[in-house]
Amino acid sequence: MGYRLVIAEKPSVAQSIAKVIGADKRQDGYLEGNGYLVSWCVGHLVELCEPQDYDPKYEKWRKEDLPIFPESFRYQVSTETKKQFQKLKELMEMDDVEELIEATDAGREGELIFRLVYQEAHCRKPFQRLWISSMEDSAVREGFRNLKPSLAYDALYEAALCRERADWLVGINATRLFSTLYRQTLNVGRVMTPTLAMLTAREEEILKFRPEPVYSLAITAGAVRAVGNKTKDKAEAERNLALVKAVGSAIVSKMEQTEGEEKPPLLYDLTTLQRDANRLYGFTAQQTLDIAQSLYEKKLATYPRTDSRYLTNEMEDTTNRLACLMKEKWGYTKLVSLNTKSVLNSSKVSDHHAILPTENVYDAVFGDLPSGEQKILSLLAARLLSALGNPCQFTEYHMELTAAEQTFKASTKRITDPGWKEVESWILGKRAEESTELSEEEENQAKDSDADPEASGNEGSKILEALSADPDYFAEGKSMKIMDVQLREGTTKPKPRFTESSLLSAMERAGASETPDEAERKGLGTPATRAGIIEKLVRIGFVERKGERKTKYLVPTHKGISLVTVMPEEIRSPLLTADWEQKLLKVEKQKLASEDFMKEIGAMISTLVTTYEAVQDAEVMKREPALRIGTCPACGSDIVERQKGYFCSNRDCHFALWKENRYFDAIGKKLTKEIVKSLLESGRANLTKCRSRKSGRTYDALICMTTGTDGKPTFRMEFPDRKGAKRK
Repeated sequence: MGYRLVIAEKPSVAQSIAKVIGADKRQDGYLEGNGYLVSWCVGHLVELCEPQDYDPKYEKWRKEDLPIFPESFRYQVSTETKKQFQKLKELMEMDDVEELIEATDAGREGELIFRLVYQEAHCRKPFQRLWISSMEDSAVREGFRNLKPSLAYDALYEAALCRERADWLVGINATRLFSTLYRQTLNVGRVMTPTLAMLTAREEEILKFRPEPVYSLAITAGAVRAVGNKTKDKAEAERNLALVKAVGSAIVSKMEQTEGEEKPPLLYDLTTLQRDANRLYGFTAQQTLDIAQSLYEKKLATYPRTDSRYLTNEMEDTTNRLACLMKEKWGYTKLVSLNTKSVLNSSKVSDHHAILPTENVYDAVFGDLPSGEQKILSLLAARLLSALGNPCQFTEYHMELTAAEQTFKASTKRITDPGWKEVESWILGKRAEESTELSEEEENQAKDSDADPEASGNEGSKILEALSADPDYFAEGKSMKIMDVQLREGTTKPKPRFTESSLLSAMERAGASETPDEAERKGLGTPATRAGIIEKLVRIGFVERKGERKTKYLVPTHKGISLVTVMPEEIRSPLLTADWEQKLLKVEKQKLASEDFMKEIGAMISTLVTTYEAVQDAEVMKREPALRIGTCPACGSDIVERQKGYFCSNRDCHFALWKENRYFDAIGKKLTKEIVKSLLESGRANLTKCRSRKSGRTYDALICMTTGTDGKPTFRMEFPDRKGAKRK
């Protein structure tokens, strides 16, 4: 009897699948049983080769070698994952393995991971696709009953290849172009650079902003505190103050009462989950994605990398059952009717539906879960029940008082039926009310409003109390004695710096106005990639996180700002990536040939390389001339210090000492300038307190450096004995 080889993306996922399908015998690198072999990748086992793998001349970065366009892209197995790749290859080549089942994550990246392993192993055996949105046992069983033909995902693979190769071409060529022109490493990416440009534009607004004084009058008449129009003319404000004081009373010139409702929120896609987790808990986008992925692998949440906020129409019964379980789990019994149809819309679900908790949450012991997982699960449960709840009903009161021909406004709101908001508050406690961060739209509304911000708090409750006691308390035409009048002075404020939440929102909306309405995806990047982009900007030193407690602001560094100032518009504009995403979707739908897409990318890069000229006045981008450290032991030229190491000034020489040096890291040392000077002068360097990784003990040693015929340095260690001799 032949076997079916199942290949998952991670060991934990493989184990979950194996348990469901009965592969319960553990072997070396795989599980076996019930006619199945189940193994796994470890992320990207196969990756694109580096430029120097095509031609050794690309070891050195030279503008004259650009653009770099491989005739055909080559792939290699990464050193760290070679063992597992070999295991998969062996399993694929087994005579009794008749068929493969692709069980990597159901998305563009998962498709790429499996297909590259399949291609690199030169496998030709047939395979089918497991496409699921949940790791629940029932979902896995259903997925195996309805395996999809591999041909159905060929176009998805083509789009994944296009995205990977185009990103490689832009990253390699643009990074080398700008790095050689400005003589320092400047990482460039089609999503990363426009994102940095948004942060830089906001920072520039803030730096250029000059606060101006703003004046307004505030009066207290009866139970209401009302605020007048703002003015920048202090003399005018003082004249009005005197007039209002002289009058002594105000007339209710307008009193409006309107009934309104706030509809329940949509379910979570990844971006909205990341935004709320950042706003409420201070989680970074990457932390939220990692937690959501962990919950998915633990079968407690559905697939997280989704851009949909709806469920498919056939999920009505499943959703009702899940909601009832979540109500019972969190002890919320008030939600009787469930408006399930409000979240069902198959036309708005592409690869995966919105993120949900799974039925397994009902039996999960929360105390056994990490704190972060508890919080994300609570968010998912709260959002599910909120989305199925009733609208929040409220009554709004807007009033105007007139005194000395000046108009003063006040408003407040009374919740008549909390609806879905009660569900959210029940599950999340006060956290949903604690956040003070506003969206950009809310910020603009607050700036334009003349109402007293205190009216929503204590002053607002006074208005409601007065209306409860006497519905005609603020009847139009009624005269009210002014008990207090104040001249208030404030200043105009710039837009705030981006938090992770507001940046994710901005990335999602970037370029949307220039993107066709019928487009399925807009903005910078995808829900699955945005967190990684933010983390990379921080890691390479273009952006810093600043702030206290859970509110962290993303602030571009001097290096990041400098990079954006010299970037051409087509690289820093979000339109490039918006255009890419639309065309990649066309590739997925077989409406655009992958060859045509890649030709466009090649033409764009060629134009950039041949037409871009360094900005002459961008001195801030240029480093100080490299300092001579010593003489190259391979060719006799000068050794100079650069950002990442010490290199021979002769471009044809391969001698280099990297600051991040594995040999020295292994003995607990950093390759300092002093050590390098000693190695260059005598080929030796005395080191004290080297540390053994195995024992943790420290020791002294003499490091000796020799240079091979290829110009590359090698090291060996000698130990002085008590008699002064050397022992190796």
